[in-house]
Amino acid sequence: MHRPAPAPPAQPDPDAPVQPDGHAPAQLDPDGPDLGHHGDVELAPGLVDLAVNVQRHPMPAWLREPIVAALETLAGYPDPAPARAAVAARHRRPADEVLLTAGAAEGFVLLAQALRGAHRPVVVHPQFTEPEAALRAAGHRVERVLLPPETDFRLDPELVPADADLVFVGNPTNPTSVLHPADVLAGLARPGRVLVVDEAFADSTITEDSTVTVTANFGATVGGIAEPESLASRRDLPGLVVVRSLTKTWGLAGLRIGYLLAPAELVERLAAVQPLWAVSSPALAAAAACATPGAVEAERRIAARLAVERAYLVRRLGELPRVRVAGTPASAFVLVHLPGAARVRLALRDRGFAVRRGDTFPGLGPDWLRLAVRDTATTDLFVAALAGILEE
Repeated sequence: MHRPAPAPPAQPDPDAPVQPDGHAPAQLDPDGPDLGHHGDVELAPGLVDLAVNVQRHPMPAWLREPIVAALETLAGYPDPAPARAAVAARHRRPADEVLLTAGAAEGFVLLAQALRGAHRPVVVHPQFTEPEAALRAAGHRVERVLLPPETDFRLDPELVPADADLVFVGNPTNPTSVLHPADVLAGLARPGRVLVVDEAFADSTITEDSTVTVTANFGATVGGIAEPESLASRRDLPGLVVVRSLTKTWGLAGLRIGYLLAPAELVERLAAVQPLWAVSSPALAAAAACATPGAVEAERRIAARLAVERAYLVRRLGELPRVRVAGTPASAFVLVHLPGAARVRLALRDRGFAVRRGDTFPGLGPDWLRLAVRDTATTDLFVAALAGILEE
């Protein structure tokens, strides 16, 4: 297999001064929270899982069958071409603008390794911690832009340093569940900058009161926008990289499948640092299956159901004293502020519920918890347990 030779990486100077830009929220903090902590650490046998944002519904036959069939081909090396073409068709892009990865997390590692010459990498927090962890592991000196809770963690482009040449931001953002406007994100793109938008949860978003029909050629939707505020099909923005995951909605965290969408020359740079055959044949089969029009339509139905369940969770949490839901959640989880949340989290474990601590996310602290959206019956049981703890 032919691979382009990667350009020699330029190591950042660890002693280089941070250029002032007049925006105090941009921070350099090497001694911050535990970036390697993730929700799966919260789980234990017997606990109801509100800590991990992966759907756990039965796998549909149209997805299970190609995955199982791929097991018969394991003697051969994986061929990513069919899955790459399918993903490209879904997002109306050429195949050379798609790179399949072993989950979205691998995409962050590839970006950190391929772009070692970046002079001022910035991560907008609170958000998924793997982008910063990957940057630090590759030797980058990372700056943080912290979005304040007083604004419900909404993105303010003015907080991003003008000379940042590598910027990471989530949309919708994990753990805040904030969905930033696409035009605001697009305004961060500029020549000389790589803008990385983590859309791992974009397929969980939907417009209010939407009835969405996806046509065979991915034409216009009816009654709503399929993925509001997504930049996945934008090809006009310089240096834009969109990171996507298939593990959340379809319950494939153990299979490891995701992809990057970016200009072809940037995809080529990222592919040059990716291990050979990084994505397994079963994972490639899953990627192709999830890119079909029928799969996308099923995804929209899941997002619509999730919106109902999320609204119910938010309403029930609003009945409790001292519990404040951050902003207007738009994804498969909600972020709540609760004084004494560290103690409450442990008390919830004693009552059979696992929730995600918030203090390992830069910009949050011990009074924050992230809760996965589950069915209404589970929500009722959880809220009852939480109410009991708050009354103690």
